[in-house]
Amino acid sequence: MMKKMFATVALVFASAMTFASGGSAVHLEQMAPDLHDKASLQRGMQVYTNYCAGCHEMGYARYERAANDLGIPVDLFEENMLPSGKKIGELMKNAMDGTDAKNWFGATPPDLTLEARLRGHDWVYTYLKSFYEDKTRPWGVNNTIFPSVGMPNVLEHLQGVRHMTCAQAPALDEHGKPKFDTLTGDVLTEEQCNVVVQKTAGQLSEEEFDQVAYDVTNFLVYMGEPSRLQAESLGIKVLLFIVLFGIFAYLLNKEYWREIH
Repeated sequence: MMKKMFATVALVFASAMTFASGGSAVHLEQMAPDLHDKASLQRGMQVYTNYCAGCHEMGYARYERAANDLGIPVDLFEENMLPSGKKIGELMKNAMDGTDAKNWFGATPPDLTLEARLRGHDWVYTYLKSFYEDKTRPWGVNNTIFPSVGMPNVLEHLQGVRHMTCAQAPALDEHGKPKFDTLTGDVLTEEQCNVVVQKTAGQLSEEEFDQVAYDVTNFLVYMGEPSRLQAESLGIKVLLFIVLFGIFAYLLNKEYWREIH
């Protein structure tokens, strides 16, 4: 019985890891979210507002809560980041018509409020960096971890144009990690015809664009659980209270029973 249960859990986990790739294993680049980095969160919200908000809502969050949590003054937020006609207390919705969205993209763009919790932050980070030129697609681009994606690469002018070709690339094991030569310790390579390489440069260097992808992902992680930092802070206080209460309870109990023993 236990073996069947563990097998089921393993199958569900494996399915979740390969869901976005249409069933084939993909290598996800890792990133470590830092919700204490207010500058990163502010930059991430700025990129979302400028490039993503026109199509992707965050209908479960409010502008004012995000501005306050990220330390953005209300007047500055209203002047530079609040969409025209919106009030800062409103939900972060857009005016895109669902029928038009399906005609343009094949499906309504998903709400991004919980996207990082649904997909995982590593998936979102890798997805933002994995667009490449594909003239067979309606928008002229595809994505290595989301084949046949219906979304245009709105950050292409920053990242530059990338295309898929055959090249020597690190050989990966079944866990998506590089294989090493047991004698020399060098990374093993093999010819792969699904390697994405830079075709034309963008406005940013590779390191600068990685930072943009990190900031956006970091912001989406925050949006998925905006009370996380408060919860962690409260949790520490609760644990300290329990420890102190336990000490006093122990001493009081010892005093009560001292004469009896």
